Amino acid sequence: MRVAVDAMGGDFAPREVVRGAFRVSAQIDFSDHIVLVGNESAIRSELELAGGQVSDSISIVHASEAIEMHEHAAQAMKRKRDSSLVVCAKMVKSGEVDSTFSAGNTGAAMAIALYDIGRIPGIERPAIATIMPTLKGKALLLDAGAMMDCSPHNLHQFALLGSIYAQKVFNLPNPSIGLLNVGSEPGKGNELTKAAYKLLEQSGLNFAGNVEGKDLFDHATDVVVCDGFVGNVLLKATEGIGEFIVDLLKQELLPGGNNIAAEVAASVGRVMAKFDYAETGGAPLLGIDGVAFIGHGRSNDRAIASAIRATLDAAISGYVSAVREALAL
Repeated sequence: MRVAVDAMGGDFAPREVVRGAFRVSAQIDFSDHIVLVGNESAIRSELELAGGQVSDSISIVHASEAIEMHEHAAQAMKRKRDSSLVVCAKMVKSGEVDSTFSAGNTGAAMAIALYDIGRIPGIERPAIATIMPTLKGKALLLDAGAMMDCSPHNLHQFALLGSIYAQKVFNLPNPSIGLLNVGSEPGKGNELTKAAYKLLEQSGLNFAGNVEGKDLFDHATDVVVCDGFVGNVLLKATEGIGEFIVDLLKQELLPGGNNIAAEVAASVGRVMAKFDYAETGGAPLLGIDGVAFIGHGRSNDRAIASAIRATLDAAISGYVSAVREALAL
């Protein structure tokens, strides 16, 4: 498998991106390959500083432009056709690579994936899927911010996309689907969720009903669907609460300076690592007719390495082909 990595995307690019790619290059299968896309001289310099070089596992493709984090997505996509993001997407479309990853401008990454790779036939809107830690492992939440306004049919398609991804990547034979809502009883929610509930009931998927926010972390279902506005608010609130709890416990425990305080603090640190984006890496853009992942703009080399591994695993799983087949039935 070959993955095109946007070496110019992210707050700390290209250094952390290149270091992350070099870190994972020694761990991937000998037949897999990482293509670093961007300013060739800058990438080569960072690769040498990291102790690496162009090899059987890493190569460089030059792109003369880079889309900055603050740029307007649609304008940048049209104006910078030789940007690293666009070149990565074109490589997926042409079949030169099997997947792509970027920690750069999320809006631009989504727009370029839609324009240069395209949607899977039959999919109306793509979704960002993100892994949420639970007491039983992990659940998949989508949409986490791609589409702010959704129709009931969009949520139905998100459920299909999430179900197939969980089957192929998480190896779950019949993943359960939940609809994020304000109550667990049928008939709860707004017009969107009420209509989506009816569609999901009749979908043939393993629909388990409504899921309240408080039940998500108890692993009420394997996949949880919602519109992008709700999903993004939930995701960022979860990250913020996690950081708040850690900081609060540090204030309460560490001044004591005793062994118990240190042990508790260490335990909390291990728990909160489950919420660390550097562990899960990137988030797939489901519904795109190719494997495309995005990551946090502030990703360090460890997060980049995790994301590249996740991108390669998704490409190996064949979930895009599985979605095509499901929609063709």
